[in-house]
Amino acid sequence: MPTVRRWRKRRAVLAAGLGASLVAALLTDRAAAAATGPALSVDASAARHAISPDIYGLNGGDPAFSAEIGQPVARWGGNAASRYNFKNHTYNTGSDWYFENIVADEEHSVEGMVGAALGRGLKPVVTVPLNGWVAKDSPAAHPFACGFPATRFPRQDGFDQWDANCGNGKLDGQNLTAVPTDSSIEADAAFDGEMVSHLVDRFGPAARGGVPIYELDNEPVLWSSTHRDVHPAPVTDDELGGKGTAAAAAIKAADPGAAVLGPSGWGYCEWVASGVDGCGPGPDSAAHGGLNLSQWYLKTMKDYSDAHGGKRFLDYFDQHFYPQISGDEDPAANALRLRSTRSLWDPAYVEESWIGPSGVNAPPLQFIRTMKSWIARYNPGTKTAITEYNWGALDTINGALAQADVLGIFGREGLDLATMWGEPEPTDPAAFAFRVYRDYDGAGGRFGDVSVSATAADQDRLAVYAAQRSADQALTVVVVNKTGDDLTSPLSVAGFDGAGAAQRFTYGPADPGAIVRGTDLPVGDGHVDATYPANSITLLVLPAAGCSASLQVNGDWGTGHVATVTVTDDRRTALTGWRVGWTWPGGQRVTGSWNTTLKQSGASVVAADAGWNGRLGAGGSTTFGFQATGGAALPVLTCTPA
Repeated sequence: MPTVRRWRKRRAVLAAGLGASLVAALLTDRAAAAATGPALSVDASAARHAISPDIYGLNGGDPAFSAEIGQPVARWGGNAASRYNFKNHTYNTGSDWYFENIVADEEHSVEGMVGAALGRGLKPVVTVPLNGWVAKDSPAAHPFACGFPATRFPRQDGFDQWDANCGNGKLDGQNLTAVPTDSSIEADAAFDGEMVSHLVDRFGPAARGGVPIYELDNEPVLWSSTHRDVHPAPVTDDELGGKGTAAAAAIKAADPGAAVLGPSGWGYCEWVASGVDGCGPGPDSAAHGGLNLSQWYLKTMKDYSDAHGGKRFLDYFDQHFYPQISGDEDPAANALRLRSTRSLWDPAYVEESWIGPSGVNAPPLQFIRTMKSWIARYNPGTKTAITEYNWGALDTINGALAQADVLGIFGREGLDLATMWGEPEPTDPAAFAFRVYRDYDGAGGRFGDVSVSATAADQDRLAVYAAQRSADQALTVVVVNKTGDDLTSPLSVAGFDGAGAAQRFTYGPADPGAIVRGTDLPVGDGHVDATYPANSITLLVLPAAGCSASLQVNGDWGTGHVATVTVTDDRRTALTGWRVGWTWPGGQRVTGSWNTTLKQSGASVVAADAGWNGRLGAGGSTTFGFQATGGAALPVLTCTPA
C-alpha cells in the first residue's frame, strides 16, 4: 500500500490514506496510456564527485521547514546589508524604500541572525559593507533619517506616505544629488575588520564554530542606483578591486579561519562589465587588459594573494543568477521557465531573453561552467557560489519543476554553495522540490551526496539526475517530467549492484500537498521501466546490494559462550572490506575474538575485517569468531561494505 505524508491540513473530503490510494491508482492507470518517453541512463561508476550540501541553502525561510530539509547554510545579505552599521544596528533601505535609516530589532540584527543560525546548526554567511558608507544614528520610529529629506529637497516626485520627510530622490524623473552625511557615515575596510572582530568576540572564530563566511557587500555595480544617495558614481574595476582586497585582508586579519565570498553581482551585465562599461567591453575593460569584470576581479584577488605570500583572500567566487523571464504563469511563460534552466550549464542553449540575439547577443551562458573556466584561468582553487537565485512561480507545479531541475543541476555541475532568495512557503510546490532532495519520505530521506553520470535522450522532456548515498550506498535518481504528457521511459543502470526493487516517490499535480510513495518497481538486468506522470518530479531509490552475516553458536556453558559469524558478499562484484554490527540483548560482553577487529561499547558491538580477509569475491564468504560472557544469544546482525 502506498504511503503519503502531508505538509498541510487534511482535506475535508479526502483522508490521507485514501488520497494515497487514489493517487497510486491514478499512476497505474496512466501507465497504460502513457506516451513513449526518452531513454534514460545512469552509470554509478562514471563522473563521480561529491555534491556540496551547501547548495541547498536559503536566505531566510520558515524555521520548521529549514529544520525539516536540514538547511545547511543561511545568508544575511541583500540591499539593506550594504549599509548596515553593526555599532547602532541600523541599516538604510536605499531605493527599495525612500532611502530610510531603520533600526533593526534583535531578531533582524546581525547578532540575532548569526545567533539563530548557529543555534539551529546552520552556517551563516554575513555581508560586510564595501561601498564606503553605513547608516548613521537614527530614531527608531518616524521620522527617520533618510538620504533625501524634505528639509533639504522640498520638491521631489514622491514621499513616503508614512514619513513625509523622506523622498524618493527624484525631481521630474531626474536623480537629485544627495548629501551622504544626511543618512550615513563613512566606513572603510577598518570598519569591516571591527565588525568581524565584534562577531568573533560574540560567537568565537570560524575555526571554533563562529561565522564561517563573509560576503563582500551586495551587487556593487548597482550601488549607483540602489544607494545613489551615497554612491552616485558608477563602480569602476579599480574601485571594486581595491575595496575588495582591502576588506578581504581586514576580514582575514580579524578571523584567519573565515572564508571570503564575492563579488556578488546582480546578473549578466555585472558579470561582464563594470558600472562604467555598462553591459559589455568598454574603456574600463580596455584599461585592464581587455578582461571582463569577473575575470579581472578573480585576477586581482589572485595577484593580491601572490603579493602576500600566497595567502588566499577570495574563497568563493559568487554571482547572482535571476533568469531574465517574466513572472507570468501562462503556458508560454511556463515553458520558457523550464527551458531557461539550461543557461546554467548547456553550451548549446542560446538565451531567449534580452541577453541573447534580441539584445546584447551574448554567447551561450553555460553559467556554472563559465564560472569554473574563469576560476581555472585567473584564480585556481576558488569555490563557486550563487547566493541569490529564483526561477519564480514557487506556488505552482511549474515552479516546483524548475526548482527541482535547478537543484539537480547545482549538484551535477559541482556548484559549492547556493542560497535561494525569496524562499517558498512550506506548503508551496517549490518547497516540495527541496523535500525531494532533502526529506522525500518525511523521515530525513535524502538524495545522494556523490553525483554520478545521468543522461536523458531529451533533457527538455525528462531531466535526470543521479547520486549515490554514502551512508548506505543506495543509488538515488531524480526524474523531472517537464511535459504535459505521461511518459514511459526505460532507465538503464550501470556500475551499480542493486538489492532488488526500486522505491518510487512522486510529486505532482495529482496531489500538490504531498510526496507519494508509490509501488516499488522491479529492477532486472540493470533496467527499470517507469511511467513519469505529466508535470511531475519522481525520485527512485535503488538499495545497494551489500553483504550479509549469520551467527552460529559453537558452545554455551551458561556463564559464557563461543560463536562463529559468517560474512557473505551478496553483490555481483568483489567487496574490499566489511563491517558487522549487533546489539546484545542481555548484558553479554565479548572477551576475545579472532579474524576480526572488534570493539564493544555498552551493548553495541562492531566487528570489522582484519585486513587480510576484507576482500571477498562475488558470492564469497569468510568467518570470524568470538568468546563472550553470559548465555548465548541470537542478536540481529547488520553487515555493511566498508
